[in-house]
Amino acid sequence: MSTFTGILLLIAALWFWLDSARAREIAIGVCEASCRQHGLQFLDQTVALVRFGIRWTGRGIRIRRLFRFDFSEEGVGRLNGHITLVGIELEELSLGLPSASIVPLRRENHQQTLH
Repeated sequence: MSTFTGILLLIAALWFWLDSARAREIAIGVCEASCRQHGLQFLDQTVALVRFGIRWTGRGIRIRRLFRFDFSEEGVGRLNGHITLVGIELEELSLGLPSASIVPLRRENHQQTLH
């Protein structure tokens, strides 16, 4: 029984690692597109995981991840933004700018699934 438990734990860890890598790539793509749309420069071409947790949704349990990223308005200085994904769905994107600060997505208005 202990070998079986060990194999299950190994499979769960591998799944979590692959799912996290997929979510990170989606977050990078959304951040790049959003920065490009607002005329900003996406710095370091990466996002950093700040926090994760569990979220109950209509489709079951999903992992909610909060990523932080850096961008620049004119190539000088760094500004911080954040993006929240529930599973692979965009929940929130914040550029930290007054004109485009927070873009919440609500399921009632529309559902945006990222593949």
